[in-house]
Amino acid sequence: MDSIIFWGVIGLAGVIGLCIIGLIFSRLYTRASAERAFVRTGLGGQKVIMSGGAIVLPVFHEIIPINMNTLKLEVSRASRDSLITKDRMRVDVVVAFFVRVKPTVEGVSTAAQTLGQRTLAPESLRALVDDKFVDALRSTAAQMSMQDLQDAREQFVQGVQNTVAEDLTKNGLELESVSLTNFNQTSKEFFDPNNAFDAEGLTKLTQETERRRKERNEVEQDTEVSVREKNRDALAKKLEIEQQESFMKLEQEQQVKTRTAEQNARIASYEAERRQEAEQSRITAERQVQESEIQREQAVRTRKVEAERDVRVKEIEQQRVTQMAAIEQAKVTEIAEQEKAIVIAAKSEAQSQAQGRANEALAEAVKAEQMVETTRRTAEADRAKQVALIEAAQEAETQAVHVTTQARAEREAAQMQATAIVELAEAARKKGLAEAEAQRALNDAINALSSDQTSLKFKLALLQALPGVIQQTVEPMKAIDGIKIIQVDGLNRGGAVAGTGDAGNGGGNGNGNGNGNLAEQAMSAALSYRAHAPLIDSLLKEVGLTGGSLQGLVPGLAAAAGHNADAQVLPLTHASYAAGGPRIEPGSAASN
Repeated sequence: MDSIIFWGVIGLAGVIGLCIIGLIFSRLYTRASAERAFVRTGLGGQKVIMSGGAIVLPVFHEIIPINMNTLKLEVSRASRDSLITKDRMRVDVVVAFFVRVKPTVEGVSTAAQTLGQRTLAPESLRALVDDKFVDALRSTAAQMSMQDLQDAREQFVQGVQNTVAEDLTKNGLELESVSLTNFNQTSKEFFDPNNAFDAEGLTKLTQETERRRKERNEVEQDTEVSVREKNRDALAKKLEIEQQESFMKLEQEQQVKTRTAEQNARIASYEAERRQEAEQSRITAERQVQESEIQREQAVRTRKVEAERDVRVKEIEQQRVTQMAAIEQAKVTEIAEQEKAIVIAAKSEAQSQAQGRANEALAEAVKAEQMVETTRRTAEADRAKQVALIEAAQEAETQAVHVTTQARAEREAAQMQATAIVELAEAARKKGLAEAEAQRALNDAINALSSDQTSLKFKLALLQALPGVIQQTVEPMKAIDGIKIIQVDGLNRGGAVAGTGDAGNGGGNGNGNGNGNLAEQAMSAALSYRAHAPLIDSLLKEVGLTGGSLQGLVPGLAAAAGHNADAQVLPLTHASYAAGGPRIEPGSAASN
């Protein structure tokens, strides 16, 4: 029993001891990682730990951590610290160096010895190796011109990498790559003219920039000339196209108008022909109707005259025995009637003269009355004028202030109106120019028409204006109330007979008929009077006379004499007119 307890205590103690040893080892054990290695120095010598770990005793050991990551070290050389190239030019560069510690025992050991903990601070590491990088940049840039640097950047980067790689190895570093992130020419203000390198580079830079400026100017001028020539050609082409389009539109419009005018002319001609044919047909029909009516009336009158002539001939044959006595009695009666007519005509002339003197007296009285009225109205007008002048003077005095104020307002309004008138005049001028341009284009289009087209347009215009011309021509005919056409054949019986008779007998008697004795002439005159009595009565009624007796003719002739005292009175009776009897004139003797 006691042995069991003993061994139990020993086992428990062993377990506790193992736990204590494990706890101590966990506290003192330091591990390395893929990003960070370390170098242990002290008890046991230097030991490089890149993977795994090691016991680090606080008193006996010391560790130096080494960063195994790739570090970016950027170097900038610009302005006065810029690089000088082979052709003595200055360039501003920004170069990025990507470096890391060599992943070998020797590299880590060397980095720990030369760099220490600077690998953990990139800025401290860059400050340490910056001079190496600058020296590599200057030496490489001195072997290449600025144009080569621009055109062969890879060669420059490779040269820098080859130059700096060996120096970095001494510090346990290796150069992964070099990147030229920025490259540009240094501004001229940082060139020192007193420096031989800068003076040479400044000369080359000035020559190159001036040459380039000259070439650029030539290119710009050539480009501008080319552009303006191109614009000119394009504008000319555009204007030519617009001109062709305008000509095509005008030609199309002209063709349309020509076709329309031709169609309208054909339609108008067709309508005019139809109207002319219809009018001609109507006129022909009316003329035929009138001719038929005239022929019918002539036939009726001819038959009537022939019938009356037959009756008269029979009556003349029956009364031939007693005719001589009747003729003698008729001559006596006719002489008495002529003497009576002479007396009546003389009295009519005296009455006409008296009427004329009465009219003149009446005219003088009216003239005197008008003079009195004129004098009265002149006096009234003078008095009204004086009153108006007095009232105008008073009104002018009372309205002086109003006139002054109104004049000022009118002056301002006139100024505003003048401005508006100027603007309106300018607008009217522009409108007039546009209308003149349009009219000029229209005139050019009209001038381009051929003579046939111009003649056609003139004829169309004449056809359009013809209704108005005809309307103005027939305008005076509206004042005519009516027209009566009377065809009279056979009234001048004596002239007709004389025209067919013997010339030597024409002046033989007063009737103008040289054939037959007195009885035959009286009988013929009576027959003619009976045949034409209705027509003569109608004609006398048209002029306001009554032909039944001499007393019916006198009032109308006296009224005419009142208007014209010198007019001759020609009293006629049916018998004397039909028989070619005597004409009675005032103041003359009776003639047979």
